[in-house]
Amino acid sequence: MLEVIDLEVAYGAIRALSGVSFSVPAGQIVALLGANGAGKTTAIRAVAGLVAPTRGRILFEGQDILHLPPHEVTRRGIAVCPEGRRIFPNLKVLDNLMLGGYNRRDKGALSRDLADILRYFPRLGERRQQLAGTLSGGEQQMLAIGRALMSRPRLLLLDEPSLGLAPLLVREVFHIIQRLNDQGVTILLVEQNAFAALKIAHYGYILENGRLAMAGPGSDLLADSHLKQAYLGDGLDN
Repeated sequence: MLEVIDLEVAYGAIRALSGVSFSVPAGQIVALLGANGAGKTTAIRAVAGLVAPTRGRILFEGQDILHLPPHEVTRRGIAVCPEGRRIFPNLKVLDNLMLGGYNRRDKGALSRDLADILRYFPRLGERRQQLAGTLSGGEQQMLAIGRALMSRPRLLLLDEPSLGLAPLLVREVFHIIQRLNDQGVTILLVEQNAFAALKIAHYGYILENGRLAMAGPGSDLLADSHLKQAYLGDGLDN
């Protein structure tokens, strides 16, 4: 579904990504992992059209999307749930969700999707008239995911969905990601919590200093001794 080939992104003299290639097959969860500053978020932003690579190709369903603006990338079927959630705190939950489908013209289907999302996230349904800024951190993450789903994406880009959440909420969010994939959503997951990500990922890529350092099936990476030492600590499910 998604092919990123020899991608290079620079911010002035700083090269954030250098020769990075990865793929996301349809129907799978692919994890893009690494420490802070490894280039994970830059990769997401490049796919979404938010930064301009200096080299490389980005193919979505066989079509080159490298130079498309963000709104056109969204129209092609890619949605982003950004790092830090970035909801609109002074708008109601319902208004935040509706903004996710701003470029859709199929109003009947949009209403049905909204109803499905509120059933999928019952807490959002209960709080639909509440200001988004009054939600808990976990609820705000659910809102950010729900807003992204309102565009009816074929590929969902999740950037650090566990960031700032308590361990119990982290488990809940990853359970939601697994359920979305079980229902057919293809997911590129950028995450610092390597252990939790690899438990649900079909395949994973490890970035170090803007370069691809390791790749393999999620279960293989989870068992890799080097990866355990560098990213997984004692292997506890946190």
